[in-house]
Amino acid sequence: MENLKNIHPIEDFDWDALEKGDSYGSVSKEDLEKTYDETLNTVKDKEVVMGTVTAMNKREVVVNIGFKSDGVVPMSEFRYNPDLKVGDQVEVYIENQEDKKGQLVLSHKKARASRSWERVNQALENDEIIKGYIKCRTKGGMIVDVFGIEAFLPGSQIDVKPIRDYDVFVGKTMEFKIVKINQEFKNVVVSHKALIEAELEQQKKDIISKLEKGQVLEGTVKNITSYGVFIDLGGVDGLIHITDLSWGRVSHPEEIVHLDQKINVVILDFDNEKKRIALGLKQLTPHPWDALDPNLKVGDKVKGKVVVMADYGAFIEIAPGVEGLIHVSEMSWTQHLRSAQDFMKVGDEVEAVILTLDREERKMSLGIKQLKPDPWENIEERFPVGSRHMAKVRNFTNFGVFVEIEEGVDGLIHISDLSWTKKIKHPSEFTQIGADIEVQVLEIDKENRRLSLGHKQLEENPWDVFETIFTVGSIHEGTIVEMLDKGAVVALPYGVEGFATPKHLVKEDGSQAQVDEKLPFKVIEFNKDAKRIILSHSRVFEDEQKQAKKEAAAEKRAKHKKEENVLNAPLEKTTLGDIEELAALKEKLSAGNNK
Repeated sequence: MENLKNIHPIEDFDWDALEKGDSYGSVSKEDLEKTYDETLNTVKDKEVVMGTVTAMNKREVVVNIGFKSDGVVPMSEFRYNPDLKVGDQVEVYIENQEDKKGQLVLSHKKARASRSWERVNQALENDEIIKGYIKCRTKGGMIVDVFGIEAFLPGSQIDVKPIRDYDVFVGKTMEFKIVKINQEFKNVVVSHKALIEAELEQQKKDIISKLEKGQVLEGTVKNITSYGVFIDLGGVDGLIHITDLSWGRVSHPEEIVHLDQKINVVILDFDNEKKRIALGLKQLTPHPWDALDPNLKVGDKVKGKVVVMADYGAFIEIAPGVEGLIHVSEMSWTQHLRSAQDFMKVGDEVEAVILTLDREERKMSLGIKQLKPDPWENIEERFPVGSRHMAKVRNFTNFGVFVEIEEGVDGLIHISDLSWTKKIKHPSEFTQIGADIEVQVLEIDKENRRLSLGHKQLEENPWDVFETIFTVGSIHEGTIVEMLDKGAVVALPYGVEGFATPKHLVKEDGSQAQVDEKLPFKVIEFNKDAKRIILSHSRVFEDEQKQAKKEAAAEKRAKHKKEENVLNAPLEKTTLGDIEELAALKEKLSAGNNK
């Protein structure tokens, strides 16, 4: 109660105003509001202002803009700036000074967007380094949030080295430079690579200025392509061409190195202007030819693996970096050159004989046929003249048939040695390629590795018999089988053919004989060596007529001669004896008549 005694009412309190509902005393409400408002910033809706971050958590950022209440901005709007902290000045857009709850509604995202285009153009003009938030991947690169604008970051502009995993960059905030703006389509292209290139360029100049040919450096495998390997030498790149990776053959650089591997390399060459550096890896080891067994010589046998195939031969690696060529002609004793693929393939392990060896030129030629004996060494013993063998037809020419008796042993059957009787214009009429044919060795040409062979010699020469049958002047039935400009081919008995010229084909009635006509033909010429029989149909009746005329003429001449003899006899022989003989004859005739 004592406390209550000490309480005294305010002397100038306006009780009447209280009763009227005005509790501000003698100072007007408007004056109080004015005084209060002067202590706060005057803000308007839809305006961008600067504010201070006063508090923040995982979901929200509290921003003080000097208004009667603080505003709250979602933390997601600050994803691009992971370094945000209390006390930072940020731009905010006033969406509403007072919502239904009396809360000041702010947006950082809209504040950025309202000024973004201006800021982007300003950053490009001033070559400014800006921060951006990588939102997601897209075709060819990434989408980056820059001042609230979605800008494109090409994959090639992320870093100076090729990117193997783009996904690791999503959600990161990085520094960028704006490199291109399309004002018409509002497209923005940014680059992170541009920030580090200038610094790298200076590093490259420093590194290149210290380079020397033959210098050995340590580098890291940065990228592997089908043609070579890019090595990071610490700010500058060099290329090891695929041919400089190993002394041996390399199908792909991945056989030798792998990404991020640290290796020693030697500088082979470099270009100050273009800043290209050629590196070598194989040059750090001795050339395999220098380490080749010094006792190796021509005639020695070696083993190796087929590394490359070509139609003309195969390359055999007998040691890493030491190769020899087996030409297709050294793969088989046969003279019918085939493709090397018929004998071997890549990866095959083969044994071969050294044919040539040039250590200075680092070349070697090999052969595998030399592992077998040369079939021509004892040809006279194995294929003597007169011996008979089966052969395979390999090829034709107009003059004969090339056959192979065995691998490496070839021969020629001349067209004239195919048949005793048939007139063959081309070997294809008699046999075919790939067919088997029996032959007899006629002659051996060891120097040219060729045999002269015959087929018809397997049978007796029928012309010895024909000589006794088709004698000149003999007549035989024949059928015209072919008409030619120069005459007709006539089929005779025993499978032999003859030839008749047009003038010998005229029939008795004057007409010309035709194909398929069967007529008698007279042999007018027989040539055993040339196997030629010349025939004539005309001669058959012409000779008969001539013979008949000849015989008639002979008979007439004989008769005439006889008569002539009788008439001339008395005149020539008028001797006394003749007269007495005639007188006696006369008397005898008279006596007969009287009887």
